[in-house]
Amino acid sequence: MAEQLLRHGAYEYAKKVFDDIRAFSIDEPGVSRQGYGPKEQMVHDYMIEQAKQLDLEVFIDKCGNLFLTLPGEDRTLPALMTGSHGDSVPQGGHYDGLAGVVAAMTTMWWMRQVGHKPKRDITMLVTRMEESSWFGKAYVGSLAMVGQLEPIDLELKHRYRDETLREAIASLGFDPEAMVNGEPSVDLKKFCGFIELHIEQGPTLDSHEKERVGVVTGIRGNLRHKECHVWGETAHSGAVNKEYRHDAGMAMGEFLMSMEKHWEEWLEKGEDLVFTVGVMKTDPSSAIAIIPGHVQFSIDMRSLSMDTLARFHKLMEEEGARIGAKRGVKFEFDRTLVCEASGVDPDLMGHIAKTAERCEIPHIHMPSGAGHDAAVYENVGIPVAMIFVANQDGSHNWREKMKLEDFMLGTELLFKSIESYDD
Repeated sequence: MAEQLLRHGAYEYAKKVFDDIRAFSIDEPGVSRQGYGPKEQMVHDYMIEQAKQLDLEVFIDKCGNLFLTLPGEDRTLPALMTGSHGDSVPQGGHYDGLAGVVAAMTTMWWMRQVGHKPKRDITMLVTRMEESSWFGKAYVGSLAMVGQLEPIDLELKHRYRDETLREAIASLGFDPEAMVNGEPSVDLKKFCGFIELHIEQGPTLDSHEKERVGVVTGIRGNLRHKECHVWGETAHSGAVNKEYRHDAGMAMGEFLMSMEKHWEEWLEKGEDLVFTVGVMKTDPSSAIAIIPGHVQFSIDMRSLSMDTLARFHKLMEEEGARIGAKRGVKFEFDRTLVCEASGVDPDLMGHIAKTAERCEIPHIHMPSGAGHDAAVYENVGIPVAMIFVANQDGSHNWREKMKLEDFMLGTELLFKSIESYDD
């Protein structure tokens, strides 16, 4: 299959797009494309130039999301969308999000090369700020697109500098207030579905010799806290005996061990759950000879079940109160950031699976542990499905090593699924 595509030049086309974007977003040892930042904007500008070469229609909504459309025969039908996000995590991998963008553009390129005229419009969507790493909020462009971004989200602060999300959005010429008025930026009824290709961000597909493509069965939701605190009392490490201490560091350690124990117990009971503390730090003035009086940390918990997350979150708060009372410290959790879990549309998922079988593309069915823009659309009634492709060395790090041969198989499945959608 991949050899046939090589003869058509699609491999070379996709490789050039990947290489061009890497060149302007490199941030050793990885790439950095901040949502509502200059490098993300360059991805959008680059895709607009590609779209003009393919004579696609270009539309940018009030949120900055990019819609590139290949007109179909019957323009009264709702459009089928495909695409992904153009941003990345700081010094992250090149293919997280971008693989879906390049797959969508390569699909459009194929259609123009072979003169395929779809029955309905095919729209490529490049969303803004899917990643939460910069401001602590995921799916910003998609949530704004469907009218679900909240005014309080605009006050979130940048991870490195004194800049709010509102200021970042405004810096690119968009009106942040228009993004939080509760109104969708487009008529959602004009879309019949959304297919997102994405790298798998774990090792499952790469461990398979033959099945290098996945058909996704569901998308985990998450509850997050960007900035939590343990407040204790700073003191001299040699002059204060244990019974008089209010040690935020020791309290944090006990909290982590307690939550891991509960996590293991819930997994044994069959609950779908992951729990992560990705940021943890004491004050800049901390030293070897100082009992820490303050620890700042983050929380990220994910599950296919929002009920599981709600119950585990309640348990987490109870453990913080228990340990705080025991050790004379106070646990403080900031506003909970919520991303809803999502199923996928069974008919659209089934269509992709049948297409893979017809095209003899080996594949497996698998859930998505990570969150994706597709979850936002499914939760507002737009049918979604996802295609995963194998990726080496994980994700959300600079070591992503997606093989273009695997990418081409996934892109072939995307193309064939779109091509046969109305058959």
